[in-house]
Amino acid sequence: MAVTMVLDHPLVQHKVAIMRDKTTGTKAFKELVKELATLITYEATRDLALRDVKVETPVATANCKMLQGRKLAIVPILRAGLGMVEGVQTIIPAAKVGHIGLYRDPETLKPVEYYCKMPPDIGERDVFVVDPMLATGGSACDAIRLIKERGAKNIKFLGLIAAPEGIAKLRAEHPDVDIYVAALDEKLNDHGYIVPGLGDAGDRIFGTK
Repeated sequence: MAVTMVLDHPLVQHKVAIMRDKTTGTKAFKELVKELATLITYEATRDLALRDVKVETPVATANCKMLQGRKLAIVPILRAGLGMVEGVQTIIPAAKVGHIGLYRDPETLKPVEYYCKMPPDIGERDVFVVDPMLATGGSACDAIRLIKERGAKNIKFLGLIAAPEGIAKLRAEHPDVDIYVAALDEKLNDHGYIVPGLGDAGDRIFGTK
């Protein structure tokens, strides 16, 4: 059974509150996105496999654990997902990075693909799909479908704010994908924005309108 986790750590809740504030500027917002991405990745990597190793300390030999060396990949959904990549890399710096470009049609609210570039061995990697907002769920579902079509089997979604509608759609279309988010909000409004949300994450990360 796939995991759906809403992080309740005090640091996460504190940073989410500052990020929601409409007076928080671009610089601070970008830093908060990075920090939250790091904290979410910490939780999402708890099940990485370990191997036993012996390490020579300055005093004696220690029996330790190290990662088994699974190949990992980070795939941001452009453009807002780019804001989370550096935070994820803080925890898993050796991960390769792919990119998926999707935008939401303002009339249908459905995602439209315009770019997809993956590491050539994406089918051999555990994949972390990152996007700050899980609103309707359309972009996340399409991105994960594209990644699966390229052979990936172990995929997790990492986001900051989710709506119940987005969680439900992702669960229905990809029941094998674990979901990790910092907050689960009330609903979507008539324009497909999360309420209370934080506005347009891409605009706030990159200082655009």
